[in-house]
Amino acid sequence: MKPVAIFRHSPTEGPGYFAAFLDRTRVPWRLVEVDAGEPVPASVDQFGGLVFMGGPMSVNDPLPWIPPALDLIRQAVARDMPVLGHCLGGQLMSKALGGTVSRTPIKEIGWGEVHVADSAAAQAWFGPGCRAFVTFHWHGETFSLPQGATPVLSGPWCQNQAFALGPHLALQCHIEMTGQLVHGWCETGEQEIARRPGPAVQPVPRILADLDARLAALQAVADRVYARWISGLEP
Repeated sequence: MKPVAIFRHSPTEGPGYFAAFLDRTRVPWRLVEVDAGEPVPASVDQFGGLVFMGGPMSVNDPLPWIPPALDLIRQAVARDMPVLGHCLGGQLMSKALGGTVSRTPIKEIGWGEVHVADSAAAQAWFGPGCRAFVTFHWHGETFSLPQGATPVLSGPWCQNQAFALGPHLALQCHIEMTGQLVHGWCETGEQEIARRPGPAVQPVPRILADLDARLAALQAVADRVYARWISGLEP
């Protein structure tokens, strides 16, 4: 089986629980360290699927790796090779497919509920009967829906929390969280939290409260999503 390419755009925003899921299901993967200057591959031919993680930058920034990343996404979509995006990764997918990315009126940091759309596409990704769940957020921008995409998640502070397009899924929220990631982000982002108070920005003690239980519930959702996603991987 060809490996899944996982693109890391910041040293603190690695694949987290997604990598653990791939290891458990014996799906090979390769980390592309964009944050360390590793070039974006020119072709998707060596991979079975593409996954883009988060990052503090904007897809609208003039960074040299963004145009080739957008091109790689378009290559994968053209051949129905599954693409998965988390936060910045979802924004990259939207922009690559003709959508736009813009600032949100309300920044989201911490735990918050998202609602699952009442549609066949949403049920295919999140399971029959799943109407809402609590996930992790850390973003100040949002994507629009590209042509042909179906909204599958929404939230009270950000309407577009995820869209599906065939075997592809773009998430604005973070379902890949682990305890290590949450603690690390709280440490590196403590000043950002203090500078950006708001109705959807939680203080660090609140983010860390009941962490094990929150992560267990979120990872149960992630298991369903990731299982659906790997079912379409190229051999």
